[in-house]
Amino acid sequence: MSNTKTSPSVVLAANLLIGVILVFILWVLKDVLVPLAFAGILAILLLPVCAFLERKKFPRVLAITLTILIVFGLVILVITLMVGQIRSLDEVWPQMLEKGEEWLKIGQTLLAEKLNMQQAEQLTKGREYLTELLKSSSSLISGTLSNTTGFLANLALIPLYVFLMLLYRDFFQEFLFKLFKKVSQEGVNTVTNKIKDVAQNYMSGLLLVILIIGALNTLSLLLLGIDNAFFFGFFAAVLVLVPYIGVAIGSVLPIVLALITKDSAWYAVGVALSFGVIQFLEGNFITPYIVGSKVSINSFAAIVALILFGNLWGIGGLVLALPLTAIVKVIFDSVEKLKPWGFLLGDVEED
Repeated sequence: MSNTKTSPSVVLAANLLIGVILVFILWVLKDVLVPLAFAGILAILLLPVCAFLERKKFPRVLAITLTILIVFGLVILVITLMVGQIRSLDEVWPQMLEKGEEWLKIGQTLLAEKLNMQQAEQLTKGREYLTELLKSSSSLISGTLSNTTGFLANLALIPLYVFLMLLYRDFFQEFLFKLFKKVSQEGVNTVTNKIKDVAQNYMSGLLLVILIIGALNTLSLLLLGIDNAFFFGFFAAVLVLVPYIGVAIGSVLPIVLALITKDSAWYAVGVALSFGVIQFLEGNFITPYIVGSKVSINSFAAIVALILFGNLWGIGGLVLALPLTAIVKVIFDSVEKLKPWGFLLGDVEED
């Protein structure tokens, strides 16, 4: 019986096909997989707290319940503070309407002077454009609402997922021992511990980055005399969860507020410049120094991961891209045949 050796081209085609199928599954099941991924990372983050309570003789179910309740308490506190800040924006609405009327008059004057378009004609054109916009967007809105409803329903399951993951963590570890029979239990434990360390270090570093960026944003807004500086500063800082563009997105609201509430447009320019500098510091110094050293993913791999996960899973994918890529790198580094791929994802300064 002759031995037939599979050609490299066939192996490559098979691997590409498997990759395409995997990406398709990730996209089709995104409403289920994104909450599961968030729950997995949250479970890893909450594991030290849960383990601490268990060492204090708390039953596991009670320890997990208390841990999740603590998180809920912190989330409710943050939401309460945000709602209080948003309510204070009610005072801005009259100014916003007044400023909007001014901008409308300026726009009408420009149209009349530059395009010879009288006010009645402007209103007719405006109605036509608005009608077309509503027609084209109605189907998009209905589709978005149906998709969002399904996603939020799955998102509401995250606390349950976290509870069950923490409750059955020994069971899952035993499953890994059975799955990788050829690997020693010590080897499996080493990989799982590395994954825990990467996730916990990444998220703790990211929290520190948010606090630093929030403080810098708030200080810059206070110096410019922008109202609700604390809210806008930390709102933009939280958007650091969306790498590279988060702070820029968060700067839009304070820029608009500066245009509405201040007599000079230079205040808005000041907000844009200060947030731009903070964005530069965050992307080039703060995040790489605090978070980058904990993840050890090179910039090229990080950008590709952000694009891929962003296209697959939207905003949730952008948030999950770096921690999931870091976890994948740990797995690649631990499997002999996959080590070259781990090297490709890693920092260029790694040995």
